[in-house]
Amino acid sequence: MTWVAAVARLRARREPGALVTVAAVRGHAPRRAGAKLVVGRTATWGSIGGGNIEAVAIDRAREVIGTPDPEPELMDFALNDKVTGPHGVQCCGGAVSVLLEPLPVVPAVAVFGVGHVGMELARILARHDLDLHLIDTRPDRLTDERLSVLADAVAQVHVHHVPLLPEEVLGELAPGTHVLIMTHDHAEDAALCDAALRTPGLGSIGLIGSAAKWARFRSRLATEGGHDTAAIDRIKTPIGLTEITGKEPAVIAVGVAADLLRTFERDAG
Repeated sequence: MTWVAAVARLRARREPGALVTVAAVRGHAPRRAGAKLVVGRTATWGSIGGGNIEAVAIDRAREVIGTPDPEPELMDFALNDKVTGPHGVQCCGGAVSVLLEPLPVVPAVAVFGVGHVGMELARILARHDLDLHLIDTRPDRLTDERLSVLADAVAQVHVHHVPLLPEEVLGELAPGTHVLIMTHDHAEDAALCDAALRTPGLGSIGLIGSAAKWARFRSRLATEGGHDTAAIDRIKTPIGLTEITGKEPAVIAVGVAADLLRTFERDAG
């Protein structure tokens, strides 16, 4: 497996890892500059030369990926018989610098309802490194032509057309996924709020709408849904930055995206 495929596999699994690259070589060394090793929690792919260098790099990579908000770092190795590493001696005669780059699990966001605001929000979020799920019951909202503006997305975009029960997608989302509910149908929104509160492991839950809409939803979630106050309070409404008061879809989307990015930073910390 190539290192690119290995990185893609970790991302698909939503598993943290690290990319280890031989950055510089002076004198004799097991591998040339550019050799790469991908380290996951329990597996590795590729090689930077084996022996002490590789074992130390793997140990350090697994330490780094277990910390919040890890940073890249450079490791230097002298390869001579006077230097004994924790995993033995490598006496090729040269020196090697190794760059360790963490591969964190990217945030995941699910937007239920890709109408005017949802589409503007998707355009903003697609410019960020995250997993973006777009869900709608209306086929015309998710056509290739309409979503063509996301063709150069940095995010990995996952499109879900669910004609009847969009709440079924909630069970397919990765743990920690942030959910934004903004469909065209208040009944659909209500069903999604109820289902989201019953789905373990989700991140934040946001609902677009007015205070009157939320008052009705809150009452129904308590009386018909049987949710307690603490559970209902998990749903944030209104969503976005409240100091941004414009009603245009693009303005609302900017506020929602900014608030969500702030949530990502808080989670990373």
